[in-house]
Amino acid sequence: VQLQACGGGLVQPGGSLRLSCAASGPFFSIDVMGWYRQAPGKQREFVAAISGDGIANYADSVKGRFTISRDKAENTVYLQMNSLKPEDTAVYLCKADNTRVPGSLKPLDYWGQGTQVTVSS
Repeated sequence: VQLQACGGGLVQPGGSLRLSCAASGPFFSIDVMGWYRQAPGKQREFVAAISGDGIANYADSVKGRFTISRDKAENTVYLQMNSLKPEDTAVYLCKADNTRVPGSLKPLDYWGQGTQVTVSS
């Protein structure tokens, strides 16, 4: 299973970006898809996640500014980021939790490559 993330870039404070992450490969289903971020010198942290039923969870630091959504038919998760702040600068990574794949009795987790988001004037 491969997760392809894109949509990062350089934006001024207060601006917006929309990230997307598409899952491909042989799998039957993905339970939860989410976004994490990692800034230089800091630990990776949870940003947002959405279940197959559309239930979303957010880190307190992004509530009210970020919106996660999911297109199950396209196996794609999106992160709309508004009112961006310099402290949002990080590499954003997507993750697929509890993915059922052929040949595995237990569900597996997968990480995608990151996309850089830089918020600076």
